[in-house]
Amino acid sequence: MLQTFLTGLREGLEASLVIGILVAYLVKIGRADRLSAIWAGVAMACALSLAVGALLTFTSNSLTFEAQETFGGLMSVFAVALVTSMVFWMKRNSHRMKGDLHGKLDSAVRLGWWSLALMGFITVGREGLETALFLWPTIEASGSGVSPVVGAVLGIALAVVLGKLVYKRSVHLNLAMFFKVTGIALIIIAAGVLAYGVHDLQEAGLLPGLNSVAFDVSKQIPPSSWYGTLLKGTLNFSPATTWLQLIAYVAYLVPVMWLFVRRPGVAHHRTSQAPEGADGPTFAVPTGPSPSALAH
Repeated sequence: MLQTFLTGLREGLEASLVIGILVAYLVKIGRADRLSAIWAGVAMACALSLAVGALLTFTSNSLTFEAQETFGGLMSVFAVALVTSMVFWMKRNSHRMKGDLHGKLDSAVRLGWWSLALMGFITVGREGLETALFLWPTIEASGSGVSPVVGAVLGIALAVVLGKLVYKRSVHLNLAMFFKVTGIALIIIAAGVLAYGVHDLQEAGLLPGLNSVAFDVSKQIPPSSWYGTLLKGTLNFSPATTWLQLIAYVAYLVPVMWLFVRRPGVAHHRTSQAPEGADGPTFAVPTGPSPSALAH
């Protein structure tokens, strides 16, 4: 539940902040009448994300055991690659996101309603697809039950609330610190998802070493115990881990974490620093419109 909550919170807040920028800028330039296009795009993106999640579930359930393990393993590896690229993309580009969005929005306003709807669709659709693709192997790894889904829903709901509060300036978040902390947590989660995917591929017979166990602490940490369930749900920890799983976990976690947390060079740091200073990306504080403007 904690894994899916964190994923939903980060991705949801990222989407909420971007939508806040689009809405605030439309109101600022006197085009509040075009807000319906943005919200239509958001609705279509949410529907597409839900459809992708359903498709992944139904496709997996209709396969044989070996095919399920192959499908789950490949999806896990793909999800890890996706979330890793997302974390580093946000680290590199958050400081100039607001200006880029304003430029694209100006072009979309000139092109018409459908261009604005497409911009809202792409903005939320990208985050939604990333969320669906990363949540699916995480939920599969957690086993049966509704708690992972509940965690994701709660994370997204909290992200929407926080995004609205930031938009209205009711709360001020240090987004630079938020995305750094959640980025570190997602990298740890992704390492576990990768190890889980490797085990799936071993069970499918695509990778060797299924019986070469690096350690087995099943007696000390029973999978059915509350702490075993907690470790499984948060870190994808497997009490019986193969050597290939362990190698994949360490080979991913150590270099990726080092690249993410290392301090950039002085020159790069000066050029990439957000204009607002220590409070993080420039999209942290969009100016909210009046209630009458939003009514349009």
